[in-house]
Amino acid sequence: MATRENSSRGRHAKKTPQKSPVKKMKTKNFRPNPQNVKTFKRKPNTTPKKENVADGIRLNKYIANAGICSRREADVYISAGNATVNGKIVTEMGYKVQVNDVVRFDGALLSIETKRYVLLNKPKNMITTMDDDRGRKTVMHIIESATKERIYPVGRLDRNTTGLLLFTNDGDLAKKLTHPKHNVKKLYHASLDKKLTMKDMQTISGNFMLEGKMVFVDAISYVEGQSKTEVGIEIHSGRNRIVRKIFENFGYTVVKLDRVIFAGLTKKNLPRGHFRPLTNQEVINMNMI
Repeated sequence: MATRENSSRGRHAKKTPQKSPVKKMKTKNFRPNPQNVKTFKRKPNTTPKKENVADGIRLNKYIANAGICSRREADVYISAGNATVNGKIVTEMGYKVQVNDVVRFDGALLSIETKRYVLLNKPKNMITTMDDDRGRKTVMHIIESATKERIYPVGRLDRNTTGLLLFTNDGDLAKKLTHPKHNVKKLYHASLDKKLTMKDMQTISGNFMLEGKMVFVDAISYVEGQSKTEVGIEIHSGRNRIVRKIFENFGYTVVKLDRVIFAGLTKKNLPRGHFRPLTNQEVINMNMI
């Protein structure tokens, strides 16, 4: 006769499958014991070293850094002959650009340097040059803290002329703004030593010869609410001291000369002797000239 104990075990065996002697580990809030953690040796770093700028920079990277496209896309354009270095088409993968090389993409000059645009309201007694062997103050003394990039004045204002002067390292834009064919307008406020007669104003407003060359004045008028010695004159010529020469040609001396508008830029909220960076919209507007 079976005992109650044996009978109970038999019934238990039939109803419940045999359990594994290993308990399942609860992973929630599990923290391994540092003594039981197996350590692994770190694999050697296989990341390629950075390119030495002195040895040049790969052409595809140069194009990518200029913001044209990705390196992979640049390789496609290079192989198609879209890039030139020093005037020669380069299709070689891995070609390295040197510091003084001139790189163009679809004919446009490339630069990996960030483009900067700074507008200065030039004060009097400052010359427009990068430096002066006579030790005179230049406009560069004012804007030296404007940016770490080396920027250059677009055109010139003579020592005694005040007003708007643009600085940039964008060579293509600077060339566009100074070339007569683009008709970049400049508006000057001229203070004369005597009243400008209506007859002389009408003559100046027309085309006339000066120093053997034709002069084109876009607009001229008296400054509203002021004496007739105060004149506004708009031109697009880039000839040296052209405004002063125009009035001298008719027997007037320019006492003060201030450039108040240049390529659509104004002196609004820009005190004399101060500078500011251009807004993105202003840069877009100038590139559309």
